[in-house]
Amino acid sequence: MICRHFLSTRSLLVPLTCSRKLSSYSEVEGVGHVVLDNVKTRNSLSLEMMDSIQRNILDNQDNPTVRCIVLSAQGNVFSAGHNLKELTSDKGYESHKFVFDKCSQLINVILKAPVPIIAKVDGLAAAAGCQLIASCDMAVCSERSSFSTPGASFGIFCSTPGIAVARAIPRMKAAYMLFTGLPIGAQEALETGLVSKVVAQDQLDHEIETICSAIKSKSRAVISLGKQFFYEQLAMDINAAYSKGAKIMADNLAIHDGQEGIRSFVEKRKPLWRHQ
Repeated sequence: MICRHFLSTRSLLVPLTCSRKLSSYSEVEGVGHVVLDNVKTRNSLSLEMMDSIQRNILDNQDNPTVRCIVLSAQGNVFSAGHNLKELTSDKGYESHKFVFDKCSQLINVILKAPVPIIAKVDGLAAAAGCQLIASCDMAVCSERSSFSTPGASFGIFCSTPGIAVARAIPRMKAAYMLFTGLPIGAQEALETGLVSKVVAQDQLDHEIETICSAIKSKSRAVISLGKQFFYEQLAMDINAAYSKGAKIMADNLAIHDGQEGIRSFVEKRKPLWRHQ
């Protein structure tokens, strides 16, 4: 099926012709799975790909049965970053700016999603692909995975990927990645905080299942409230964060699942969440 829609800027209409989905969505036992599927372009984050990922998240994040979303990819490259064919001189400044604005929009969708989004990485995540995994709530990768921000090698510094990377890892390591373009391996990514866990390739599915099961045992409403404040407080000074945090904790106890959690602990039983 062929669809056609337009993404607009102030002075530009960008037509996107979708001959097939570049990412797919499925749900299994409360876990949503968004899979990048354009191996031919190394799962590049073209406008169409970013729109596909964004739509798959937005269309399913408010489904009450979905408790978390796993973002993964077909092939041995999670994503090689932006599609450089969309960044050639003939496209023009406004078109270039629109590409990066679209990526920022996708990142914002991930951060504001009411459920945790977990990156499952088995291979290379480069440039905007690295930005994508650094923006997820968690990232689990196989031992063969690697991460890089090599934009300067192609004449375009990874300025927007650097925003996410520099907020995930120490400044010195972020500068190393951005200025040299050299990749870091899975273990180094773990040690610097770019990923949450590293496992053997044949244990990757099991580890993701373990994490998702742990999330599913919690109240969806409590996790959603907690995720929203977690990112909000990162931008606050410590006094403002504690002041707002006290209110959030009280708000948490005011909802049904907050009190149900307390009651179940006191009564030594499993909680019966309403997830609302």
